Amino acid sequence: MDKNSIEKTSFRKGARQLIAVAPFILIGFVFVCIFVIYPQIKNVWMSLTEYNIMQPSNSIFVGIQNYAKAFVGDEKDKFWIAFRNVILYGVFTIPPGMLIGLILAVLINGVKKFNTFFRAILYLPVLIDWIVVSIIFLYLFSDGKAGLVNYYLMKLNILQQPIAWFSSTWTANAVIWIFGIWKSIGWVMIIYLAGLQGISKDIYEAAEIDGATKTQKFLKITIPLIRPTTYFVLINLIIGSFNVFFAVYMLTSGGPIGTTDVLQNYMYNQAFKYMNFGYACAISVITGLSILLLTIFRDKFFKYERN
Repeated sequence: MDKNSIEKTSFRKGARQLIAVAPFILIGFVFVCIFVIYPQIKNVWMSLTEYNIMQPSNSIFVGIQNYAKAFVGDEKDKFWIAFRNVILYGVFTIPPGMLIGLILAVLINGVKKFNTFFRAILYLPVLIDWIVVSIIFLYLFSDGKAGLVNYYLMKLNILQQPIAWFSSTWTANAVIWIFGIWKSIGWVMIIYLAGLQGISKDIYEAAEIDGATKTQKFLKITIPLIRPTTYFVLINLIIGSFNVFFAVYMLTSGGPIGTTDVLQNYMYNQAFKYMNFGYACAISVITGLSILLLTIFRDKFFKYERN
């Protein structure tokens, strides 16, 4: 068989394969266009208008006014409070969540019996519905002596008077942060556990032969080898902090006086409480761009680490 015949046969085979998979690719492309690309384009366009939800054709184009309103306009204080709270949420939930999750992963990885049971129990908070957890937290941090947290803190003489947790900006934020830590620990633990199980036991055995202690093995072997896992967990938790919504919505609804608002909750209120859909879309674009920048940073950072 000559070269031309081989090329024609290969071309026909490739064409048949392409025709076979083309309908599936087309269906996927159509779904992406309808549910991803079009909504994003529509969202950006709405952010440039004073959008009329009842009569979209009467929407007024206002350019970047909605963005200016957020950064330097009459909504700037509320916007920056929401943005600040997102940053603080990340600062106060990510480090403890990662640390506790790592410790639990190391402990469970060293347990041979009931390993699956402990993993299931510790992962349970991730599976429990946000609404159910919110009700539990509202009960735990209730004002007065009725709340279990106040009750035990007073019982231990740590407090003289009960704290009105949801009546103050910082105590309300603290409850939200505790909520976030509790919900994230199980996920962090599972990811770290997968990373730990990927480390060869031969490395630890070689270190033992050289006389390394458990602490030295953890610091010199475990921590460096799970560095990619740590980056993965860190970036995902940072991105997740920009998307926090249910904790704030269910526990405080942004109160008192909007001082616990985060970007998602602030955007929700602007859209469905005040009907400022154009401004809400501008907030969503700002949030999306922030997450995009973090994603680019993640990719650049990973590339640098690999090199």
